[in-house]
Amino acid sequence: MIGRLSGILLGKNPPQILLDVQGVGYEIDVPMSTFYNLPALHEKVVLHTQFVVREDAQLLYGFLTHEERVAFRQLLKISGVGPKLALSVLSGLSLSDLALAVANKEAGRLIKIPGVGKKTAERLLLELQGKFDLTGAASVHGKVITSAGSDILNALMGLGYNEKEADWAAKQLPKEATVSDGIRQALKLLSKA
Repeated sequence: MIGRLSGILLGKNPPQILLDVQGVGYEIDVPMSTFYNLPALHEKVVLHTQFVVREDAQLLYGFLTHEERVAFRQLLKISGVGPKLALSVLSGLSLSDLALAVANKEAGRLIKIPGVGKKTAERLLLELQGKFDLTGAASVHGKVITSAGSDILNALMGLGYNEKEADWAAKQLPKEATVSDGIRQALKLLSKA
C-alpha cells in the first residue's frame, strides 16, 4: 500500500524515526542498519517501506535500500517470524552476513540476535536457503532480483496480478530491461497468457 516515502527526517528514537512527508508525520520503524546510515535531522531522506496491518495496529517499516526491504519480506513469509523479529534479524546482521550465515548454515550467528532461539535459527536457515546470493541480494525462486526487477514485480502485484504470475512474467524479461519497459513487456506477456 505504501511502498516508498520521501520527506524530511524530524526525529530519531531507535528503532523509530519520524518522517515529515508534505506536512504528514509518519512514525516508521527501521532496522539499525538503516538507522545508522540516516542523514542528520531536518535533512531529506527516501525510504522503501512495508506497511503491515495487524488486528491491533497499523505499522510502517522503512529501509534505505530496496534489498533490505526484499529481505524483510522474505523473513515475514517464514512461519513464526513477525515484523519485530524480522527487524531484529536485519538489525543484528548485515544482508551479506545474513546471506553467508544462511549459505554456511551457521545457526550460531543467528542465535546471537535478540529474540532468535535455536529452533527459530534452524527454521530461518531452512526457509532462507537459496533466497540470497552471497552479496545479500534477495532472490525469488533462485533468480537474483535487481532493484529494477523488484520494482517491476511490485508494480505487477500492485496492478492485481498475484506473486506467481508477476514472478513468471519478470523471469521472461531481459536482464537489462528498465522498469517502464519491463512493466510494459510483462503486461503484454500476461495478457497473452
